[in-house]
Amino acid sequence: MEVSSLPGIQIRRWYHYREATYSNEAGVAADGPPVIKIVVGALLKNPAIGRVSPAPLDDVVADSQALGEQFARLLVADMGAHPIASYGKACVVGVDGEYEHGNAFLTETFMVPVRAAIGGGKAWVPSTGKRGGPGTAIDIPLANKDALYVRSQYDTVTVMFPDGPNADEVLVLVAAASRGRLHARLGGLALDEVKGEDGLR
Repeated sequence: MEVSSLPGIQIRRWYHYREATYSNEAGVAADGPPVIKIVVGALLKNPAIGRVSPAPLDDVVADSQALGEQFARLLVADMGAHPIASYGKACVVGVDGEYEHGNAFLTETFMVPVRAAIGGGKAWVPSTGKRGGPGTAIDIPLANKDALYVRSQYDTVTVMFPDGPNADEVLVLVAAASRGRLHARLGGLALDEVKGEDGLR
């Protein structure tokens, strides 16, 4: 079950998005299991509103750890029996805030619990963000959770939610996918070549 508040964080709404793709754009059936993509989002009050820029955001970064713990739990639950092979993160900041306010929620502090929950997570997490209002669409980049250079798992999931963010809110998003693109055939590092603590052979 989702929570509505955490220390330093007031959450107005949680979002859950899921899609399953069984054939590619040419209509060719999946080469294996379908691609499952999920997104978990938290629409929250921007705690940095009213601060004179460039005021420090250390407290926002610190508070994001507890938010990351909630995301970790929900991501694993939403993916169910499917593995999490790739991930990405994003933010949409309401127009009364700075883009930096959203990024304060997406640092390593936030992602440590997510990495622990999904297992591995040795690779850098692709990220994006923007300022905008309710209904703003955002493309969340995806890459392999353990080796950034697995080319077949470069992907994107696009979402928009009609009720946020308001001007004084931030929408924090984490996406995950169960596998790479259907019929990927552009070469590069293969999954069976991934090895070692740094995620690369």
